[in-house]
Amino acid sequence: MARVLIIMGSKSDLPVAEKATALLKKFGISYDVAVASAHRTPARVEDLVKDSEADVFIAIAGMSAALPGVVASFTVKPVIGVPVSGKMTMDAILSVVQMPPGIPVASVGLDRGDNAAILAAEMLSITDPEIEEALRAYRIEMAEKVIKDSYEVVNALL
Repeated sequence: MARVLIIMGSKSDLPVAEKATALLKKFGISYDVAVASAHRTPARVEDLVKDSEADVFIAIAGMSAALPGVVASFTVKPVIGVPVSGKMTMDAILSVVQMPPGIPVASVGLDRGDNAAILAAEMLSITDPEIEEALRAYRIEMAEKVIKDSYEVVNALL
């Protein structure tokens, strides 16, 4: 069973989804991926969500970015919306962050599939100590990279 279901509004959202899948793999979290459009295939979106046993949904969409809200309308489980940059960047952002009362969608930054995966992992870590440990290790890894980068920059400038 996949713990996370990633739904992209279109194939063009794949680079953003790849950021999410890379981290989900790193954390050892199972996932499924699908392409379904809130506007062009609403019945498919509904079927994917209602038939899923996932604990968390990540919905990636650009343009009017209705997908995260539509996914949230079919489940009481957490939904993380990832707005995608493009021709309608502000519309995508606002469509994800301006949900009506009662149907919340967590939002991460523009094109931040990686942050969506981290947020999903944090949600799952509440009841899964292995995921919590993987997140702690990732934070240490990020900190070590910053320290290494600082050392390299300072040495290059001295």
